[in-house]
Amino acid sequence: MKVNTHCLLLLILFIMTGCTEKQEPLKVTVYETSASGNKLKQINEFSSGGDASVIKLFPEQKFQTITGFGGSFTEASAHLLNELGKQNRKKILEAYFGEDGARYSLTRTHMNSCDFSLSNYSYAPIEGDMDLKHFSIEEDRNDIIPMIQEAMALSKDGFKIVASPWTAPPWMKDNNDWRGGKLLPEYNETWALFFSKYLDAYKAEGIDIWGFTVENEPLGNDNNWESMHFTAQEMTDFVKNYLGPKLESDGHNVKILGYDQNREHLKEWVDEMYKTPATTKYYDGTAIHWYASTYEIFPEALQYAHDKAPNKHLIQTEACVDAEVPKWQDDQWYWSMEATDWGWDWAPEKDKHLHPKYAPVYRYARDIIGCLNNWVDGWIDWNMVLDRQGGPNWFKNWCVAPIIVDPEKDEVYLTPIYYTLAHFSKYIRPGAVRIGFENLDDSLVVTAAKNPDGSIAVLLLNQGQDDKDLKLSLGEKSSKVKISTQAIQTILIR
Repeated sequence: MKVNTHCLLLLILFIMTGCTEKQEPLKVTVYETSASGNKLKQINEFSSGGDASVIKLFPEQKFQTITGFGGSFTEASAHLLNELGKQNRKKILEAYFGEDGARYSLTRTHMNSCDFSLSNYSYAPIEGDMDLKHFSIEEDRNDIIPMIQEAMALSKDGFKIVASPWTAPPWMKDNNDWRGGKLLPEYNETWALFFSKYLDAYKAEGIDIWGFTVENEPLGNDNNWESMHFTAQEMTDFVKNYLGPKLESDGHNVKILGYDQNREHLKEWVDEMYKTPATTKYYDGTAIHWYASTYEIFPEALQYAHDKAPNKHLIQTEACVDAEVPKWQDDQWYWSMEATDWGWDWAPEKDKHLHPKYAPVYRYARDIIGCLNNWVDGWIDWNMVLDRQGGPNWFKNWCVAPIIVDPEKDEVYLTPIYYTLAHFSKYIRPGAVRIGFENLDDSLVVTAAKNPDGSIAVLLLNQGQDDKDLKLSLGEKSSKVKISTQAIQTILIR
């Protein structure tokens, strides 16, 4: 009887110990950017309030592999860096490419001029130069090339570059103009050669180009600035019969991305691009922009594009706060629903509802998270640097960049957009895999990815007017955290 009592007491003690043993916590590091003033600030204390919103992570559920995040090397941005003092020039490049900065991993630049150039120019200015004997990237030597080279020297992990033409030189087009028009059929081979020459010329400068888009905005921009029109079939025929074979025969290992415009027309383009093995062969993926709406990410179109070609890239190659003059040293504006876009004034009546006023920070964070949750594997912002007017831009198409400068006073302003982008580029690294999650709180926008080093980055956006308590769960482990009102947060699990 004594033995039984003793065993019973031991059993009760074992059960009580098991019941009171605390669940092992997740080890998390939290970084927050908020309307209240946090800028990638590490948060270490979380006061526990009421009920917590539960976010469960499922790393065994794997989706797309991430190519990267970043912005664009434009002549406008590079020219402004040349006008700044050495200290501020270095500050900006460090902010984007240094180990303590955003660590951009995927970038873009323009071939020939674009609206964010100081003037119209082409690397092939001589009319009738079918063999491009006079091809030259001299226009880029004072600004774009040095900017890229300095960024390369700062970047520990390196970054990929996508190059995009806005137009062929006018002499190759049916309207002999920088704006609009189409490539004349007799110049198909010459235009394909142009891409190959560009690769060689940049390679000679120590710069490798990772990929091309065939044409920036092939549907046009109302002939406002440099453009050249393609239908989906025309672009695919050019890639299939000229560009792809030429790059292949010249030994260039480079990605070719089709389309490169807004998402509302994505379905008709991928249907043509991936119609047959022959049309698909030279396409490595599809490029998209965000200008069709200030809030709608078109998830059905993104899903459709992925399903059409699940092994191809789907990359957002351009986005910005357009049709706005930047607000200088006014963080609160970037968190407020005051920005408008081109569609506020110019969208057709049937599309007006897609272009309401919006908060720039929310638009960026919502779009990047929404893209990631719908198979997009890369996301590239437009100009890295603009001035207080939103230029320079030869057409006066003023826009906003994450970093604004006043070259006359040699001053630099890192806007909240910069910190928003850094939450993604700094903590979701190339080769990361988006993973599954469960979030039942509709007021939170969430995504998650597992990095090559095994860390998991959880990105959250809280657009509400209240702080939110969160319980983050990974298997049997969990951790309680809090996200501030009007905030973006990265929770890093190591």
